[in-house]
Amino acid sequence: QVQLVESGGGLVQAGGSLRLSCAASGRSISSYDMGWFRQRPEKEREFVGTIAYLDGRTSYTDSVKGRFTISRDNAENTVYLQMNDLKPEDTAIYYCAARVHAISPDSATAYAYWGQGTQVTVSS
Repeated sequence: QVQLVESGGGLVQAGGSLRLSCAASGRSISSYDMGWFRQRPEKEREFVGTIAYLDGRTSYTDSVKGRFTISRDNAENTVYLQMNDLKPEDTAIYYCAARVHAISPDSATAYAYWGQGTQVTVSS
């Protein structure tokens, strides 16, 4: 079992930055692809990005490309989501997750372990 805890959310003005952390416990995440998802008000949970365990390769949904960066520190058992140039439409609860199923990494069903989420609110 992997327990995930997100932190770093908060209220920020448009154009600002936040760095979210996802701290894992129970098991090392060094052999897991890790993903970030978000759920905006009255919307379905959606894929934000992922980082591969094997080579650290990242991929992102189009709306955050060039603004968000995922990184990982396996020694700290932590994954990060650096968010720059935030927009009001980035307002959401952000979740990290560990992928265990051989399903496309942009699908929530590929992930078995989820954190409780952290709220990000971007004011205009």
